[in-house]
Amino acid sequence: MECLVYNPRKGRLETLEVEFTPENTTRFPCRGHGSVTMITDCNAGLIIKSGFDHPTYVYDVSRADIGYSQKKARELQRHYL
Repeated sequence: MECLVYNPRKGRLETLEVEFTPENTTRFPCRGHGSVTMITDCNAGLIIKSGFDHPTYVYDVSRADIGYSQKKARELQRHYL
């Protein structure tokens, strides 16, 4: 499925072809405004979804690299935004 994501390296929105499956996606319960609700491995990068904003796409990082952590995903997202 096509997914519109924010790519901070390019500074713009772009469309990626992503298949969200249990094998490549970790979901988290919503813990308030701005909390990370999902992380997905995609194209040698990581898609981080929080709230109603567009997901953020970060290159060269995987769920395993951040220990499948909601907190580390949020820190990574804040670093790029």
